[in-house]
Amino acid sequence: MKKTSFLILVTVTSFCFGFAFKTIFSKQPNKQTTMKKVTGIGGIFFKCKDPKKMKEWYKTHLGLNTNEYGATFEWREASDPTKKGSTQWSTFPETTKYFEPSAKDFMVNYRVADLEALVEQLKKEGVTIVDKIETYDYGKFVHIIDMEGNKIELWEPKD
Repeated sequence: MKKTSFLILVTVTSFCFGFAFKTIFSKQPNKQTTMKKVTGIGGIFFKCKDPKKMKEWYKTHLGLNTNEYGATFEWREASDPTKKGSTQWSTFPETTKYFEPSAKDFMVNYRVADLEALVEQLKKEGVTIVDKIETYDYGKFVHIIDMEGNKIELWEPKD
């Protein structure tokens, strides 16, 4: 009887110490690695000599339903078809300053899930943040610079 009680006590104590050791010394999940970052392409923007003629060319030859801003492609989220999303295609005059400080003729807009948290993480990682987060009726925006000097627009949409 004493031997059985002793074995049970040793087993329970070992289990408790093992659990405590694992809890204290195991790696805790890093919130940053589980944070959702880019969720899709929000838009493609590019410079051209005549934005109006370029939009008309794409409308005529590729069937884009263009308006003064370009074309909007609407879609539904695969994980939740009740939620709509959109991707914007826009032309800009070749003299636009909107892409600065990048010297490139294009800019990609990425959709993100939590812009504030992502910006904080990017700052810690040394990424250049061009401006402050701005909020509009259709979402929040900020611009960053990638390692080759391309300006990138991050957008947290209000879907």
